[in-house]
Amino acid sequence: MPQPDLFIFFGLIATGKSTVAQAWAERQNLRYYNSDVVRKELAGLSPQTHQRETADQGIYTSEFTAKTYAALLERAEENLTQGHGVVLDASYQRKTDRDRVRMLAQRLGVRLYCVLCVCPEEEMKRRMAKRALDPQAVSDGRWEIYLKQKERFDPPTELAPDQLITLSTYLPVEAVLQQLSTHLETQP
Repeated sequence: MPQPDLFIFFGLIATGKSTVAQAWAERQNLRYYNSDVVRKELAGLSPQTHQRETADQGIYTSEFTAKTYAALLERAEENLTQGHGVVLDASYQRKTDRDRVRMLAQRLGVRLYCVLCVCPEEEMKRRMAKRALDPQAVSDGRWEIYLKQKERFDPPTELAPDQLITLSTYLPVEAVLQQLSTHLETQP
């Protein structure tokens, strides 16, 4: 039986990473874990409960974020050891958080793909405004949180070229998925 793959879809809020990550997981029949959903589960909240705290408060403190990322890793490990591929969907803005995922993949002997989602700021603003009006939206991302994330984001210089895939999520989801498929097919 082939080894399962581990994907992280990461980047700043409103880059479309959750849309693309979930679509990729469904297309590839992979287990999918979204940090916003896991964070709210850990806090005893429904995914659609909106938290209006600013960055670094409430369920968005660094301690709660560490707890969320640890839960993501636990779920990934459980599925990978059972032979199921996994998609983790989170900002992974800190190198240390990405390093923990890399260590897990190394320890389990699975291939890791880190998919950095990017798009123009104007599109991100548009997406945040649209999401703010959607009662089913899970993310609490807002412009002021984006600015904090942008300031803190550690560029993924630790990732080897065969581990990092940068995707423009400005295109329609199908086109983005096709780009990812094509990229993976050309990998050795």
